[in-house]
Amino acid sequence: MRNNIVAGNWKMNNDLSQTKDLISDLKNQTKTSDAEVMVAPSFINLQEAIKQTENSEIEVIAQNMHFAENGAYTGEISANMLASIGVKTSILGHSERRAYFNETDESLVKKVDTALINKLRVIFCFGEDLDQRKSGEHFNVVESQIKNALFHLSSESWKNLVLAYEPVWAIGTGETASPEQAQNMHAFIRKTIANTHGDDLANSVSILYGGSVKPSNAKEIFSKPDVDGGLIGGASLKAEDFFAIVNAF
Repeated sequence: MRNNIVAGNWKMNNDLSQTKDLISDLKNQTKTSDAEVMVAPSFINLQEAIKQTENSEIEVIAQNMHFAENGAYTGEISANMLASIGVKTSILGHSERRAYFNETDESLVKKVDTALINKLRVIFCFGEDLDQRKSGEHFNVVESQIKNALFHLSSESWKNLVLAYEPVWAIGTGETASPEQAQNMHAFIRKTIANTHGDDLANSVSILYGGSVKPSNAKEIFSKPDVDGGLIGGASLKAEDFFAIVNAF
């Protein structure tokens, strides 16, 4: 059975004091959902966030990591560094990393491999931009991104993968793919996996939707059969909004 997951990506927001306050607010929320709950603070606040969430059901995850085990990569963070402070999951391939930091399918292959070697679970992001959606290329773009970065992996490795479909045109814009659009793409993703790895594996992979999920639309989006949760941006910065989304299950 697939896990329902709601992961909050805080991006470059919240200093140490704000991180502590938000986590304290999150811990005080009544959790009535069966979903896994994750938050991704900035690198500099990860260790404090992990300490603060001890004995809670909130998992602290990383927003990114480098593909090298170590070396002369000024300003970067390795998988082993994350694991050494208790991080067990990292987001990889977020659209902002692709757009602003020139991440490619080729570099993401190396990141995914390194994460898995270091026993980190991966939330792998992908999705089309507005021009690709308008031109009808969205299915081809998504298929290519998944196949290029992930289809070299063994079936065993897929147990440590969570997929996150992000229609780039709906991130931070207030626009949201309709629940039907989200379901159509998630069903396509699952079929694409099944065609190569079989139905059992495809039906075991959690696929999250990421694109302006809010308390007002979460329940309808999460009700779709192939949507297993959300990768939440702006709404994850307010404890009340975030747990309203978590409780949408």
